[in-house]
Amino acid sequence: MSTERVTQNYKTVFSCLLGLCVFLTANGRSGRDFSSTLPIVVIDTDGKEIIDEDKITGHMGVIYKGRGKRNLITDNFNEYDGYIGIEIRGSSSQMFPKKQYAVETRDEDGDNLNVPLLGFLEENDWILYAPYSDKSLIRNCLAYKLYRETGRYTSRTRFCELFLNDDYKGLYVFMEKIKRDKNRINISKLNANETAGDDLTGGYIIKIDKWDGENNDGWESLFSPYAEAWQSVFYQYHYPKANKITVAQKDYIERLIHDFESVMNEDNYNDPEQGYQSRLNMGSFVDHILISEVARNVDAYRLSTFLYKDKDSNDPKVYAGPIWDYNLAFGNANYYKGAYDDGWHIEYEINEDDFWQPPFWWQQIWADTSFQISFTQRWRELRENSLSTENIEALIDSMVQEIEEAQERNFERWPVLGTYVWPNARVYNKYGDEIGYLKDWIKARLEWIDNNLIIEDSTISIQKDDGLPRSIFLSNYPNPFNETTTITYSLSQRDRSIISVYDLNGRLIKQYSEEYEDAGSHTVVWNGKDSSERKVSTGIYLIMVRSGDISQSAKMLLLR
Repeated sequence: MSTERVTQNYKTVFSCLLGLCVFLTANGRSGRDFSSTLPIVVIDTDGKEIIDEDKITGHMGVIYKGRGKRNLITDNFNEYDGYIGIEIRGSSSQMFPKKQYAVETRDEDGDNLNVPLLGFLEENDWILYAPYSDKSLIRNCLAYKLYRETGRYTSRTRFCELFLNDDYKGLYVFMEKIKRDKNRINISKLNANETAGDDLTGGYIIKIDKWDGENNDGWESLFSPYAEAWQSVFYQYHYPKANKITVAQKDYIERLIHDFESVMNEDNYNDPEQGYQSRLNMGSFVDHILISEVARNVDAYRLSTFLYKDKDSNDPKVYAGPIWDYNLAFGNANYYKGAYDDGWHIEYEINEDDFWQPPFWWQQIWADTSFQISFTQRWRELRENSLSTENIEALIDSMVQEIEEAQERNFERWPVLGTYVWPNARVYNKYGDEIGYLKDWIKARLEWIDNNLIIEDSTISIQKDDGLPRSIFLSNYPNPFNETTTITYSLSQRDRSIISVYDLNGRLIKQYSEEYEDAGSHTVVWNGKDSSERKVSTGIYLIMVRSGDISQSAKMLLLR
């Protein structure tokens, strides 16, 4: 049967339904009266149940006349009118009654059909994301927009309203699926016959995530996420997919990541020439961590985390990104301190009961002084434009205005305002209060980061009344360390010194006191034990040296 004939049949059935049935929209109007300034997406599966895998065949029509114009449910499908494959997607979100969907545009033979949709560039894999526990409805869109404003790619988004099998489903976000494509992650295509030389070196996309979904496979890291961990870190093949990647390609990407982790496990992992910086694109990791910290995303570093690599001839380094899945960010989670607007999320305390652990190397990258300097410089650059409080609030206001009508219908369809939905940290009765909380949280978070950046120059000088500059220079090596680390500090003049080690909760772990020391360099060796000579656990610790009335501090990472 031709595409035109099948499409006409779908449209005939749909027209009959419109004539005979009443679609109960959120404001009680009949379906024939339904209109929206957002795109209207209409999906019909001909009575077939949508499952979480594999995709079933259906029909999708999209009505969209352009920004600011009103779309009527009775208008022709002018943006798309054809076949799709559709399945339920997501992991923890599958518990919610409002489901997310993966959509694949197809031709009459069931093959992928690349099409431009809603202003997005031509492709065939799409997501219908369903904001539910995020009652602002905009957290994902906001995070992705901020990340794209760093100059890096992540999924483009468009708000829409969805009808599925004659049922109004509320506000959705139509968005691009993360995949290799010249218009998405623009790395080389890797064919099955490319198994040697430069051809073998890219492109690859790997993912750290839960194992949900079809066609998943990968490998376990040989390095524990923390000392004596019962969990392991699992890297998934995202591109090429598990059913297409060859043995030679598996061996290559697994060896590449293993070699990187081996470097990160060495004391000199941050050697400028032979260390991790020779293997990673530093800028991409800076931007990835920066956005993760702005949003304090509780899933950052351990879930929904992508890494990718092109062919060596194009770029031999591994990149972080794109970011993904930020609905539990910006103060919307009641675990892992997700609601706290202070503290660095990457300096996490290990939860030994949680199966999903981040790789050990995130904290080591963060502990590297050169990385911290790059992070601080990038922060100051972005705070002047895309990460300014004014820009972020303007983005929020723009999104709220865009969905003004639709959010009311959405919350009548899904009455969750004033109700706890896992894992809300705050619950408000009004949508405006949800937006107010989001704005206030972001403003406080930005201000905290402003005031807690790593100091670029580790020398601090104070001009005393006697006119003599006084300073402390502080460092420790190795950092990270396993058993002992040597703390080195230099004094500009003779004075009494106190060297203290604290954990991230501010508890004093160990203290050394010297009555008076001459100007110059001095050392103290810390053995990773507290004042009772008990070994302390893996984590980031703070060294503070005080001499007279000036002090200097630095961070160090202990790995058992």
